[in-house]
Amino acid sequence: MTARTLIGKISILVAGALFIAACKEKPPAEDPPAAATAPSSRISFPQGSPGLRQLKVDAVVSAEVPASSVVAPGKIEVNPNRVSHVVLPVAGRVMSVLVKLGDSVEQGAAILKLQSSDADAAVASYAQAQASVAQARSVLLKATADLDRARDLYEHKAIANKEVLNDEAVVAQSQSALEQAQAAERQALQRLQLLGLKAGEYGQQLTVTAPISGKILEVTVVPGEYRNDLSASLMTIADLSTVWAAADVPETDIRFIRMGEPLDVELTAFPGETFHARVTRIADTVDPQTRTVKVSAELSNAHGRLRPEMYGQIRHVGAMARLPVIPAGAVVQNEGASIVYRELAAGSFEPVKVTVGDRLGDRVVVQSGISVGDRIVTEGVLLLKGSS
Repeated sequence: MTARTLIGKISILVAGALFIAACKEKPPAEDPPAAATAPSSRISFPQGSPGLRQLKVDAVVSAEVPASSVVAPGKIEVNPNRVSHVVLPVAGRVMSVLVKLGDSVEQGAAILKLQSSDADAAVASYAQAQASVAQARSVLLKATADLDRARDLYEHKAIANKEVLNDEAVVAQSQSALEQAQAAERQALQRLQLLGLKAGEYGQQLTVTAPISGKILEVTVVPGEYRNDLSASLMTIADLSTVWAAADVPETDIRFIRMGEPLDVELTAFPGETFHARVTRIADTVDPQTRTVKVSAELSNAHGRLRPEMYGQIRHVGAMARLPVIPAGAVVQNEGASIVYRELAAGSFEPVKVTVGDRLGDRVVVQSGISVGDRIVTEGVLLLKGSS
């Protein structure tokens, strides 16, 4: 074998050895040292680390909470079924106003005095009706006497039966005239009583009385004014022993509210206090501008604390259900999402998106994302948020 041939074979063997060495897998790199944040958003702390000692972990529990609730801004309104607008019974001049704005009045109490020519006309009309009754009664008496005499003469064959029949017709007509006169008299007397006038007295002033008991909410008349518009309101009286709480409920929530159901009312004037009402009216139409439906609920105001136009909110609670509840401090916001941190193992946590519901004191209802029994961080959450 020549030297050249031997050198060629050695070169081939060296090249093969190098190729085989290059095809072998490189040994895996050593794991990096443990860090506070591991891949895939998991957050881990070494056992005994100061950060871990600042965290408190508790199991998620359940509680009976409203399965559905509706909260809407509202205000106190006058009960429309207990409001009266005072109008004049006849045209005339207001001589005196006996009440002022804010006064409490009882039903039937005098609230203003009125001078009117219609008062004298009503007195005169009743006097004329009385005279007509007396005249009709006198005519009937004469007709009855004539009939009795005619019957007596007829029995003695002194007159024909035709005369008796004529007198009977006169008596019937007289009786009808008397009944008509008496009806007119009753009508005239009723008008006198309605106006509060006494018969036979001219120049009387009319007294307008309160139609209901309540408070004077509006006065639009002063003494000396002449009023002939009998439809114009002079005063507004409202019975505030009950009031309405009115709220505009979004049409998406109106299905949860039914007539007669209870509502809770919270007012800014009385923080921390809840008033109880009952739904009395649900509007038949949706407001096209706000896409809301007006709901009104009646509540007692026996002590007069609630005043129209007080602002607050109404809350309607539907059926109860057992749902997870967690401390409100366990929830943090991250880019518009509600986040809690669930424990995976000792010292290891992961962020979980949750859907929260109503707040119940210092706790919130969780509708989805975690389950009862899951262990979550309830204190020191901001430490985890800063590490994620």
